[in-house]
Amino acid sequence: MSHGAGLVRTTCSSSGGALGPGAGAAQPGASPLEGLLDPGYPRTHAALLKVAQMVTLLIAFICVRSSLWTDYSAYSYFEVVTICDLIMILAFYLVHLFRFYRVLTCISWPLSELLHYLIGTLLLLIASIVAASKSYNQSGLVAGAIFGFVATFLCMASMWLSYKVSCVTQSTGE
Repeated sequence: MSHGAGLVRTTCSSSGGALGPGAGAAQPGASPLEGLLDPGYPRTHAALLKVAQMVTLLIAFICVRSSLWTDYSAYSYFEVVTICDLIMILAFYLVHLFRFYRVLTCISWPLSELLHYLIGTLLLLIASIVAASKSYNQSGLVAGAIFGFVATFLCMASMWLSYKVSCVTQSTGE
């Protein structure tokens, strides 16, 4: 029994009226470097969500870093995941703030950000679960794990609000 070829479409939504990657880039006579800074981007929902993610990840990292560890490998993994996630979210924030997507058109920015959120959220969830299970009721480690879970929720919310995924079944023309 054939159901036809499946097609998955993803679209990136821009919240708050901010220009997304590629929007406005086809203006005649406009230079790619013209208007490099997007002054409206920091007030959009996507930017505020990225800032909340970065602050939460930084607090989680500081909580774990300033605590006494009982299991070195679990918390070093947590630290690596939180800092790498923080750096990547900062990089995407700067890409949108300075409109680097207009200059670096060879990169599919929505796809790369989606892949980062998928992989980063999964790794952050695993790291938070491991950190919570190895905390041994030490307050700093518990707080770091809780902030890790909050950051995981914020990353999932960012994916949910930024990308619409719809599965469409195409007819085979039979």
